[in-house]
Amino acid sequence: MRISIPTIPYAAKPTIPNVTLPEAIKRLTDFLRSGATTVLTGAGVSVDSGIKAYRGHDGRYMNRNFQPIFYHELIDETEKGHSFRKRYWLRSYLGYPPVKNATPNVSHFSLAALQHASVVPNIITQNVDGLHHKALQQIAPHKWNPAHARDAILELHGTLHRVRCNKGHTIGRDLFQDFLSAANPKWHAYAQELMMSGTRPISNPDGDVAIEHLGISYNDFHVPDCPTCLLENRRNPIHKPEVIFFGEAIPQNVKERSFREVERCDQLLLIGTTLATYSAFRLVKHALELKKPVMLLNIGPTRVDGMQEIQKLNIASGIVLREVAKEIMFASLSLSQSGNQI
Repeated sequence: MRISIPTIPYAAKPTIPNVTLPEAIKRLTDFLRSGATTVLTGAGVSVDSGIKAYRGHDGRYMNRNFQPIFYHELIDETEKGHSFRKRYWLRSYLGYPPVKNATPNVSHFSLAALQHASVVPNIITQNVDGLHHKALQQIAPHKWNPAHARDAILELHGTLHRVRCNKGHTIGRDLFQDFLSAANPKWHAYAQELMMSGTRPISNPDGDVAIEHLGISYNDFHVPDCPTCLLENRRNPIHKPEVIFFGEAIPQNVKERSFREVERCDQLLLIGTTLATYSAFRLVKHALELKKPVMLLNIGPTRVDGMQEIQKLNIASGIVLREVAKEIMFASLSLSQSGNQI
């Protein structure tokens, strides 16, 4: 089986010029005011929360030796698959706490404010960190309970915060981390030492950290059995987070919902994504087929560079979105107050 890691085609493309901050604010504000907008976000949105993006400003992987574990490797029931799971879960065990403890940044809060004001009815995110949900629930916890937030935010590539065994049993990630700690007291002590020292492993967007440079072996890491399978008198250590791995298909219901979100909106806004994965790129293609306006806010090369139908703002989202949200929210408030005075 041959599965490739998504990359950006590097054919000769025109360089997208930088825009000034005032110009970017005006163009994005005008775009959002022109209709109901579905927003598609990528790893770049979470960088300011301390979660490292896969790619740098040149569009290439920052870790040139990036070697992800593929879906078929993680669920392999042979001894080889067992070794892959040891590697994955040790790295993820150490890398998950920084993702769990990450806090939303200005981009998340700005989008949450626009979503709360119904300017952005829906967000589709490629991120698995849950930070869009955190921001929305912090802005208005009584309105945006977890179920309501899930209706407004589609996690295209799943979430790190739940774990599922290959028999379909699901548990929360925090509880699974406790199981991993209990099964690996040495590694639990190591993780506690990292926390006490203030050392924070640099996590990839999927919660994975590179630890090979520390001379660490995966051989003594134990992956526990699924507790529900044990109750059914069956041992089963084959788990994966509810994240879409390389080589794994997106569930049909998620795919269909992503297309519906594009079809229901007036326009599509892309933020912090290179669109290297086809699951995201096909949504852009669908929007263009439907003749919907598309704007991209991102620094560096993307898969859609050179497509004349797409407006691109080559600027970081964090310095633009707050000002755009403030301008739109202030204008809406002023209009509301004027209406009340008539």
